[in-house]
Amino acid sequence: MRVAAIQTTPLALDVAGNAVEHARLIAEAASDVCVFPELSLTGYELDPLSPITDEDGRLDPVRDACRTDEVYALVGAPLSTSDGVLVATLVVGPTGEVLGHYGKKHLHGGERELFVAGDHHLVLEVDDWRLGLAVCYDAAVPEHAEAVRAGGADAYLVSALFEEGTEQRLVEQATSAAELGMWVVLAQYTGRTGGHDTFGGSGVWRPGGVVQARLGREPGIARATLVRP
Repeated sequence: MRVAAIQTTPLALDVAGNAVEHARLIAEAASDVCVFPELSLTGYELDPLSPITDEDGRLDPVRDACRTDEVYALVGAPLSTSDGVLVATLVVGPTGEVLGHYGKKHLHGGERELFVAGDHHLVLEVDDWRLGLAVCYDAAVPEHAEAVRAGGADAYLVSALFEEGTEQRLVEQATSAAELGMWVVLAQYTGRTGGHDTFGGSGVWRPGGVVQARLGREPGIARATLVRP
């Protein structure tokens, strides 16, 4: 299965503009599954917070790209639900429909004042692969990856934001999950978003922790083909 970790610099709070860029990158990635960073459709912009719904018309370019190329895209957004706003990963499927979402379980810092925590894990099944989803600080909690692996996940797909100075933390979290026997696909930002300077470094790690593909600081796409150990 072909996967892509897509590294972007977002337009602040511009869902429509970011969705158009997401669609372009989905087409360029030429992959079966595309993973975008945390809150990729708005940037990591918490003030003001700009929630969306999974039926938001501004998502149409992403829906169209997934339908055209028969791709699963994992895109980040503050998602309005009946229980509150989630730091969510929306799963857009190859039919163009939003198939579901995962809400970040382990909120961090000021997020606790604005969001509700997700209450379940999500393991997505694609072509006989089981893909466990995580958002940023989830991957810093060892029990999260362990629970996903215990649920049968073959790969751990992380949508994240890591600030300058946390490069080693990114590597440690990715390799820790990989040492459980999963592929790890981690997408984060480059450039500045929400007052945070980021450094790139998105990539794909093989089960055991060996790097399969890795980006530097420039926007781009880390591609890899997942194979069974």
